[in-house]
Amino acid sequence: MIQMWHFPLSPFCRKVRLVLAEKRLEVELIEEPYWEHSSEFLRRNAAGKVPVLRIDGLTLAESAAICGYLEETVPTPPLMPKEPAARAEVLRLTGWFDDKFHHEVTRNLVYERIHKKVSRQGYPDGAAIKAGVKAIKFHIDYMGWLLDQRRWLAGPDLTLADFAAAAHLSCLDYSGDVDWGRNEGVRDWYAKIKSRPAFRSILADVVPGFRPSSHYADLDF
Repeated sequence: MIQMWHFPLSPFCRKVRLVLAEKRLEVELIEEPYWEHSSEFLRRNAAGKVPVLRIDGLTLAESAAICGYLEETVPTPPLMPKEPAARAEVLRLTGWFDDKFHHEVTRNLVYERIHKKVSRQGYPDGAAIKAGVKAIKFHIDYMGWLLDQRRWLAGPDLTLADFAAAAHLSCLDYSGDVDWGRNEGVRDWYAKIKSRPAFRSILADVVPGFRPSSHYADLDF
């Protein structure tokens, strides 16, 4: 059995979970309070971060490395195109969401509103939340621009880039921080990806002490 140490509202964990589910790989999820830096967990990943995946006798860390391993060892269905230019675009957008979007939006909203309280690391930073609320507008507009030209974010087919984006937005949707009325194309894209079987376990996540937004688990919203 594949095992994965995760935190429900980690976009990096959600990205890996979506890839596993899309490739129809069953996984045992183990919720890990990574902020406690237990010696047992640090033996699995010295960086003290989730996700960590135990598969094929290997212990893998870092979501990009895990997704790369899964794509190479379980190539069907493919989440990376074969053409070098198309692959580069998928990697660019995956990096966009896991780096730029994460630092400008997810960390300023989800981490400030929820992770800080769960990990008992203090009170939310109002300035950070304000910056996140402003930044998400730019990112949704950019996604809308991409989707005006493409069926999926990186091109004609569903790829890892879509799962990276959906992982972050699903965390933000949990806390009600996405204005789905801002761009119809983004809303339709999210509804389409949210309705996939791979998303089912994500929508069942609950963080004690925090209720999801009213439409979080709805397929029609």
